[in-house]
Amino acid sequence: MKLLLFIILLIPFKVLAIGADSYVVMDADSKRVLIEHNSNEEKLIASTTKIMTCIIALENKDLNTLVKVGNEVLKAYGSAIYLNLNEEITLKDLLYGLMLRSGNDAAIEIAYAVSGNMENFVKKMNDKAYELKMTNTNFINNHGLENDDGIGNTSTAYDMALLMQYALNNDTFRKIINTKNYTAKTNGKTYVWKNKNKLLFSYDKLIGGKTGFTKKARRTLVTAATDQMRTSIVVTLNDGNDFADHQELHEKVFKNYERVLLLDKSQKIEDKYYIREDFYALLTNEEQSKVKINYEINNLGNDEVGVAKVYLGDKILGSVKIYKEKEEVKEEKKENFLIRFFRWLFKW
Repeated sequence: MKLLLFIILLIPFKVLAIGADSYVVMDADSKRVLIEHNSNEEKLIASTTKIMTCIIALENKDLNTLVKVGNEVLKAYGSAIYLNLNEEITLKDLLYGLMLRSGNDAAIEIAYAVSGNMENFVKKMNDKAYELKMTNTNFINNHGLENDDGIGNTSTAYDMALLMQYALNNDTFRKIINTKNYTAKTNGKTYVWKNKNKLLFSYDKLIGGKTGFTKKARRTLVTAATDQMRTSIVVTLNDGNDFADHQELHEKVFKNYERVLLLDKSQKIEDKYYIREDFYALLTNEEQSKVKINYEINNLGNDEVGVAKVYLGDKILGSVKIYKEKEEVKEEKKENFLIRFFRWLFKW
């Protein structure tokens, strides 16, 4: 009887049973980690690599660029969109083939179209990772397969969440990962692609994401979902039940957190300073009373005069730059020659 009572008492407090080696749940507004397990452990990331490939292409090349498939495509293996040698296809269509079907041949052609070769493209990828403070990430190619020595692209759940948070700010990226079906026409054939991300078809709050799999990395998945202006990012590495786990983690966020405006760009600071961007964060009801904001004004003499720091307890949630309002300079109206002459003549 006591055992039965104990079990009944536990029912409301469902324990997360996520099977991933490592995972993270991130608030897309503040980049705050909400839930994590081994989130800084370096692991192979397989085709989730292609999130970086996509954003590098979007930032460095016109989408209407016509790409002629070269001999380099013959090096492709694994998942593919099955490009033909000398076929002509737009960079835009290659990106849809990359993200919806995880085409490794598309990835190779993107690298050559954007940077001339794989090495130069990978340098851009690692430079961007450095810029985004993905400190435990290293790319050796833009598709995610391991080489003959078993070495592949490595990152962490946390770093990949940072990447996804950045990529979501690109409207074209969001449109691509949210696409369920896509048709592309080249000079040789017509492609009809269905997104491999099954969660996009079963979970209506999903923005999209990227799947990945190799025998060494196992199943990897990065997704973003939104509900009532709240956006969460979930990354799982080596998770055999990833689609279900992602939905469960997103729903946990939407059940327990509210999106709160903590810094409002429409409100002046001390009547003479302002910020140029709003700052939002996902917070529980209990956490909202623990938020503190410090305005640090240094008056260096230029437009940027300080920073507004948002704290949750003693941990910083984020910061926004503070600027000084520009003083209006009133221009004196110039009098024409006749007025000035009569003013002199009659001593006005």
